[in-house]
Amino acid sequence: MTPFVARRYDTGEAVRITLEGEQIAGVQPVTPSPEDLASLPYVAPGFFDLQINGHGGVWFSDEGLTSDAVLTVLEAHFRYGVTRLCPTLITNAFEAIHDGFTAVREACEREPWADQMVAGCHLEGPYIASEDGPRGAHPLEHVRGCDWSEFEKWQKASGGRIRLVTLAAEADGAEDFIRQAVASGVTVAIGHTAANSEQIIAAVDAGARLSTHLGNGAHGTMRRHPNYIWDQLGEPRLTASIITDGHHLPPSVVRSIIYAKGTGNVVLTCDASGLAGCEPGEYDYHGGRFEVLADGPIVVAGQRQYLAGSGQLTDTCVSNAVTMAGITLGQACDMAALNPCRLLGVPVVTLTRGSRADLILFRYGGSGSRLEITASLLSGALRYGDLPEGT
Repeated sequence: MTPFVARRYDTGEAVRITLEGEQIAGVQPVTPSPEDLASLPYVAPGFFDLQINGHGGVWFSDEGLTSDAVLTVLEAHFRYGVTRLCPTLITNAFEAIHDGFTAVREACEREPWADQMVAGCHLEGPYIASEDGPRGAHPLEHVRGCDWSEFEKWQKASGGRIRLVTLAAEADGAEDFIRQAVASGVTVAIGHTAANSEQIIAAVDAGARLSTHLGNGAHGTMRRHPNYIWDQLGEPRLTASIITDGHHLPPSVVRSIIYAKGTGNVVLTCDASGLAGCEPGEYDYHGGRFEVLADGPIVVAGQRQYLAGSGQLTDTCVSNAVTMAGITLGQACDMAALNPCRLLGVPVVTLTRGSRADLILFRYGGSGSRLEITASLLSGALRYGDLPEGT
């Protein structure tokens, strides 16, 4: 592939990047004129989103999901700068979740690029709180206590790809489940929880290491302190994932979480709904009624308080984080790429020789503007857009 020149996302320095096969073969500084520098796109490691539920009306937890549908959803996310993700399956009947993991496995076995893109699967539920608020949009009839035997069946269906599980700290059997999951190499997150302080501590002592979309999946009104948000925010052993789509959290909360945890301990996610990319209107899903609102949010139909995933994608969440929290572009990109890799223990992509060439190029006008993804490369192969010419 012809070398290209772009600006590093972290320093703004112009570099010429050479690729060889699936890897970066060289990153050399260049010195363009100020005018040429300003015209160059940025280059960064591709985003790695831990929580994507689907796209375009397809959910990864659909009963009867096919590998063709999985591939279509995966392909769609290249345009948003995502080169790795965790297909996320939410609370549902055993068969629906089994079908979803089976379809993801079959897609990865069919297409090498899909296997490279799927860094792992995320099981969000069904071992969560049953209360309104903490349960979010998850269907009450399928909420249940932790069941290791059931999980093992799903793990087998996925081909061993489940790497992240979100559960409520107070779910029946949570502590034992967490210990078994961690011992098997699975990362455990606390989310959709109504736990008390002692239950949060017990879950972390058992091995939980992440708070899933901290500040969401919660009661609309709760005791000022202590509560399960403060308990997780102040727990140094927990990384926090946050949804910076502009609807799930206000800027003050985004800033507070990032300042409390530090940029190295926050993961940005879009939590994209299966309705992301759909036109405004009401939609049925497994007996539930959801609504894509004209101004962006996706909600349980008939109200605006309970969100049902996001309609915004990862690129928007990265640019929003810069605007909302006053952090740098480099910090925001690392929170959407580097930090998820470290959390799950998967290889980190860097702009250095020998790194896997999962790269994105984009244009960005600074705080208050959005990213414009111009190219996405997975393992050195161009999957979306075009590379700069004449460089």
